[in-house]
Amino acid sequence: MAVMDIRPQPFFGNKNRAFWNLQSAGWAGALALRGISGIANGQPLSFLLPIIISTITGYSISLLLSVFYKNIIHQKPIVTWVTTTIVLSAATAIFAFIDAWVFIIQNPTIESGFASLFVGYVFVDFTMLGAWSALYYAINFFLRVQEQNDQLLRLETQATRAQLAMLRYQLNPHFLFNTLNSISTLVLLKQTEPANAMLSRLSSFLRHTLVNEVHSRVTLAQEVETLHLYLDIEKMRFEERLRPSFDIDPAVRDALLPSLLLQPLVENAIKYAVTPMEEGADIAVSARLENDKVKIVVSDTGPGKNGPIPKNTYSTGVGLGNIQERLNQAYGEAHEFEIKSSAGGGFSVVIALPFETREQIEKEAAQDSASEDQIRNEAIFGEHASDKSHRGLVTAPSVVSSHQEDMNP
Repeated sequence: MAVMDIRPQPFFGNKNRAFWNLQSAGWAGALALRGISGIANGQPLSFLLPIIISTITGYSISLLLSVFYKNIIHQKPIVTWVTTTIVLSAATAIFAFIDAWVFIIQNPTIESGFASLFVGYVFVDFTMLGAWSALYYAINFFLRVQEQNDQLLRLETQATRAQLAMLRYQLNPHFLFNTLNSISTLVLLKQTEPANAMLSRLSSFLRHTLVNEVHSRVTLAQEVETLHLYLDIEKMRFEERLRPSFDIDPAVRDALLPSLLLQPLVENAIKYAVTPMEEGADIAVSARLENDKVKIVVSDTGPGKNGPIPKNTYSTGVGLGNIQERLNQAYGEAHEFEIKSSAGGGFSVVIALPFETREQIEKEAAQDSASEDQIRNEAIFGEHASDKSHRGLVTAPSVVSSHQEDMNP
């Protein structure tokens, strides 16, 4: 038997439904509180009739107010507040007039005049409608802030992806220039077979890299596979002078990292270690799991560099600065990036990244989404229940002030 996956929906996911739920619950709570209060004070049951009529009147007037507020909430502040004050005053006068008129009809022998009753109801009704209006604007303001935050997050994500795309696009022309230059040299030397083989391997490498989006992350195993394709091309140029080796711990093969992160490190090693040395150099790539982080080391046996290397100063062109920026964009301060070198002692780059797998990220994302929805619903319903039980007549109808974008009462 199939089990349905039921996940809690955000309370304001459907704003129109949320409004009607709060509107009905709020005025029903006001009716219940006023009725219970009157009965507890020994009032006859007949007193419920004006309360019911008053509740229906307040319910209807608040619907009309929501239409007015919907049309003025996006205006300039001075226009919104002046119009709100005028409309709220008129609505309060109508509400108080109906309450006083109903009370006199039910109690024709009462000594109090209509004017005194009207003034008394003005204070009560203004409190109810004023609180309703205040929470209407408050909740709408909260929803607008949430929407702006969501929009800001989307824009930041788009900007980050654009930045990562720009950084990775810098790599392809740099690499293609060197490879095409080598192919051109082979063609000029009439070495057609090596040139054709290099073209075929270049095609395989580019096809492999284009499979992944520029802002995506790949497993370490996929990244190593890309390195093998790249090194197959470079082996055509340097032959025995280029001696690569890989030492990858099976425990981190599924770890995620930005695509094409290691290729520029190997390219730098070829440029500064293999190319200037007649005997070539060894290039080693290793990866281990240390303290819940993936530690990746790319090293070579080249001439190295004299003197200390400033942490944020790179003289190796696009490669190292590009990688540092991509790591900052992807991980912030959760990563480590270190360069080690000494004259005659080779050159190495050490990167430490949080150990994350695709399955782990998808599982955590699903749990976070469910937890956020549950917390949001508990907060909204808890505040609604607390308002009705502790603020009484004033707060119960005010809870109804939900967002009205799609409401057409």
